[in-house]
Amino acid sequence: MLYNQPSPLEVKVLTRRFGLPDSQSLDTYLATEGFQGFRRALEMKPEEIIGEVMASNLRGRGGAGFPAGMKWSFVPRASSKPKYIVVNGDEGEPGTCKDRLLIENDPHQLIEGMLIAALAVGAAAGYIYIRGEYRRLIEIMDRAIAEAYRKGYLGENILGSGLRFDVYTHSGAGSYECGEESALLESLEGRRGVPRIRPPFPAVAGAFQCPTVLNNVETLCAVPAILRDGGAAFAALGTPKNGGTRLFCLSGHINKPGVYELPMGFNLLRMIDEVGGGVWKGKKLKAVIPGGSSCPILKASECDLAMDFDTVAKARSMLGSGGVVVLDEDTSIVSLATRVMRFYQHESCGWCVPCREGTTWLRKLLERFHAGHGTLADIDLMGDLARNMLGRTFCPLGDAAAMPMISYVEKFRGEFEEYLNRTPGGPLGRVTIDG
Repeated sequence: MLYNQPSPLEVKVLTRRFGLPDSQSLDTYLATEGFQGFRRALEMKPEEIIGEVMASNLRGRGGAGFPAGMKWSFVPRASSKPKYIVVNGDEGEPGTCKDRLLIENDPHQLIEGMLIAALAVGAAAGYIYIRGEYRRLIEIMDRAIAEAYRKGYLGENILGSGLRFDVYTHSGAGSYECGEESALLESLEGRRGVPRIRPPFPAVAGAFQCPTVLNNVETLCAVPAILRDGGAAFAALGTPKNGGTRLFCLSGHINKPGVYELPMGFNLLRMIDEVGGGVWKGKKLKAVIPGGSSCPILKASECDLAMDFDTVAKARSMLGSGGVVVLDEDTSIVSLATRVMRFYQHESCGWCVPCREGTTWLRKLLERFHAGHGTLADIDLMGDLARNMLGRTFCPLGDAAAMPMISYVEKFRGEFEEYLNRTPGGPLGRVTIDG
């Protein structure tokens, strides 16, 4: 199923099978170069596979942007414990919806990526943790796994190689927090999804306290192309230290919302104007959330930049999970901040005080402010509260709430001050970030 009409500016690597008849089937996958990367990996040593992924400059597509090959290299090969591949398909970040499409349109690409990772680190089993609301996707993935078993691409002695690898799906717990890797592992093991204190990191003590590679769906879906065509070819598609393509989820006040595969480093203004058809209804651009609701906002004057991890970081924001939310000139930043903080307060697991109490206090403060009962001192208090949360929580959820709040107050303080001088008109303003 297609989510949008393709753009001529797209570079189809991960989405090359989207729109093909019966794209979920193994026959279609094999007819379009499927498992060629895995076959090449079978002829390589584990360190050579990891080296190829490192050469590709593939960075984690779940949000953090950590180099995938380096993460794989941290898994101790000499460990006597079982090793696991765990896929993060929780996709709870508002503004993000690309992992859903990868599973929906090309599930065998994910299986191949897991198999290559298994060869690289010596794993014998893998788990695909899929957002609980994605019930239909779990069924699609289960059918693809069953087909791969029937045709010898999973199970014992895969393609006569002697490799055994088993794959299981696991339904998410309906919690944004379970997108954080250690909370995901807790949930996978049947416990409440709260973060672990680290170290140790998953590469050493992950699933069931065993060495684990934990990658996002999009990250692992990029691996077959890297092994098939070579790491250097994948790296050349992007910018230095930011290899390949990226699935960008364009939403908000834009004429052509959708998920588009573009080279890493694609200019944000070009993405809005040439790929997304421009801001809707002839409105002017006010701001952009570049990587999902947890990312600091960019004013329109800051949006002429390359969309890769390093360039967006220099602009004091994050590329995150690729959820590009476009906001027009009529957007109320006060309404936006209130809605975002309601989300993070609701999704906080309550495990640590700065996040549990900080998000609650900020939500109440913003709701009072939005209702017309705020004061000038409240604006400074919002920023101070967020800064005191930043970097003081067990997991990044506290930061995910604090960073956008700080940016709203710093970049749109004048709008907050103006809001004090007028009566808010009814319910929360029109803000399309509820993914």
